[in-house]
This record gives sequence, structure tokens and C-alpha cells, in this order.
Amino acid sequence: MEVVEQVTSRDKTIVKTGVVGIVANAILAAIKAAVGFASGSIAIILDAVNNLSDALSSVITIVGIKIAGKNPDKEHPFGYGRVEYLTAIVIGVIILYTGGTSVVESAKKIISPSTPSYDTISLVLIAVLVVVKFALGLYTQRVGQRVNSDSLIASGVDAKFDALISLGTLLAALVFVFFGISLEAYLGVVISLLLIKAALEILRDAIDKILGARMPSGDSSEIYECVRSFDGVLGAYDLIFNDYGPDKKLGSVHIEVAHDMNAAQIDALTRRIQNEVFAKFNIVLDTIGIYAFDKEDNATRLNVEKIVFGHKFIKQMHGFYINKETNTITFDIVIDFNAPDSSALYREILSQVSSAYPSYKVIITRDTDYNG
Repeated sequence: MEVVEQVTSRDKTIVKTGVVGIVANAILAAIKAAVGFASGSIAIILDAVNNLSDALSSVITIVGIKIAGKNPDKEHPFGYGRVEYLTAIVIGVIILYTGGTSVVESAKKIISPSTPSYDTISLVLIAVLVVVKFALGLYTQRVGQRVNSDSLIASGVDAKFDALISLGTLLAALVFVFFGISLEAYLGVVISLLLIKAALEILRDAIDKILGARMPSGDSSEIYECVRSFDGVLGAYDLIFNDYGPDKKLGSVHIEVAHDMNAAQIDALTRRIQNEVFAKFNIVLDTIGIYAFDKEDNATRLNVEKIVFGHKFIKQMHGFYINKETNTITFDIVIDFNAPDSSALYREILSQVSSAYPSYKVIITRDTDYNG
């Protein structure tokens, strides 16, 4: 019940912020359009159109959060949380289009300059709108960071860049009024290129999350530290993280425990770990795998480690265990993604360890470097 209430509260916050963005941008667009047509400034008119696109971004954010908040069903058992990343992509595309359009229009003004006409009231209005737009962007971005909403963060970044564009227009207007030099188009090109850069960063971040980007090393280190802090855990490895939306993160991990722990003890330990990780990181450890550890195997383990780490591109070896009943040696290795031929490296290590211990069957599992 607590999780449902948190998600509902988050959704309400995002919707409320989106509505504020729609209303504010509609008002700003109307004022800028009036000033733009009165002064004959194409930059201010384009700025008004940009505000309408921002209002559209807020609408997309609200629609996205409504879809993302749907309950899991038979077709989508992990829910619809990733829709929020899709809305961030749509907003990123809108920002990219806006930046591209602005570059084209500014370039046209460089080639065929026009002479705008500004009055004091228009300049004061533009100055006020710059402050209002920047405040709106800052508010939206901070709320997005607080509730972990990529679409709100993208809208906030867009709004702050819009304020920068408006500021550039204002400065260009003041330069024209006092010195008769028209810089509006040149500033428009520079700021538009910055806007395009921001759009590409938003798109990259959202696409990375959908594709399954690596968990930040700082986050994975904290989770490993948490898991290893439990009595009975001798090691933690193979942390996997799956992002199904800002509030739906699943993972799995392997832990190393004494080989003589019984099932009841392991069950109690894994449940404590799951509860602690969820409480601290809001990540559900759906699976906790078990490696058995026998300290009597230490001499053999050290010798096998010398063989394994004698090769370049080996990042880790873990889960070592000797089953004396079946004469089996098992362990896992992590091979660097930069290895030119990981399969050949795996076969070579398997051959060398098997040759060193001919009376044993050697089983090596290749793990992926999920966490760097």
C-alpha cells in the first residue's frame, strides 16, 4: 500500500507541474505574439511559437504519466513505466525540431536582414517574460529531479533554454536601439545550436535507459556494500539491474555463503537482503543466487586464480567451489568487453585449469561485466 501511495503522489505531482506548464506557456505565447507582431520582430514571434511547443510538451508529459501509471497486465507484466522514457524522447524530438527551425530562421535573417521596431513597453515585457520563463524552467526541472521524471527534466531544460533565447533577443534589441547594430540573427544561431545540443543529450539519456544502460558505478558499489554488510555473506557478485520505469526497478545478485549453511538460514538471509535493498534503493532483488564457499579449498583456489589472472582481460573470478563427491571444480570468470576474442580466451583458461587438475571435471561460467 505504501508503494502505491508513493507512486500516486508522484503522478499527481507530475500532472500538477504539467498543468502549470501548459497554462504558463499559453499566456507567455499570447503576450510574445502580440509584442512580436507589434514590433515586427521575427525572433519574438518564433519565441511565441516555441512557447506553444512547450505547452505541447507538457500535454505529452501528462499523457505519458497517465499511460505509465497503468497497472501491469497479462501482456505487460512489468507495467508501462518505460512509457515515461518514450515521452522524454518525443519531447527531445520537439526540442530538436525547435532548435533546427530557429537555426534556419536565424540564418535567413543573416542573409536577408530586416529592421525591427522596438518600444520601451515591448522591451520591458520581454525582460519580465525572460524571468518568468527561466523561473518556470527551473521549477519544472527541480520537480522532475525530485520525482525522477525524465520528461519533466527535459521540459525544464527546454524552458531554461527558451529563457536564454528570449534574453538573447532582448540583448540584441537593446544593442539595436542604442547602437543601431542588428545582432538578433547571430545570437539566434548560437543559442539554437545550444538548444540542439541539449535536445541530443535528452534523446541520448532516454534511449540509453530503454536499451538498458549500465548502472552508474557509484550506485552499484553502494548496493554491493549493502549486500556484503550482512552477517553470513562472504561475497557479492553479478549484480544485474533492469529498469522498467522510474518506479519499477528489478535486479538480481549472487552471494557467497558458507557451504554448510542450511536452506532455512539461506532463506532468512536472502529475505533480509531483499528488504534492505528495497528500503534503501527502491530496487526489487527478484533473485538472489547462491555460491557455496569452503575455506578448505583455499590452496586450490589460489592456484587456479594464478592461472586465470595470468591472462589479460580477466576482470574477476568468483564462485569457486570443489565438489568432492563428483570431483568437480566450478567457478565464474568475468571477461572484459574489450577482449578481442572472449570465446578463445575462455577456452584457453578452461584447457589450462583442466590440465592442471586432470582428475577433476572443470566447469567455468562466463559472466558479463554488468557493473564495470
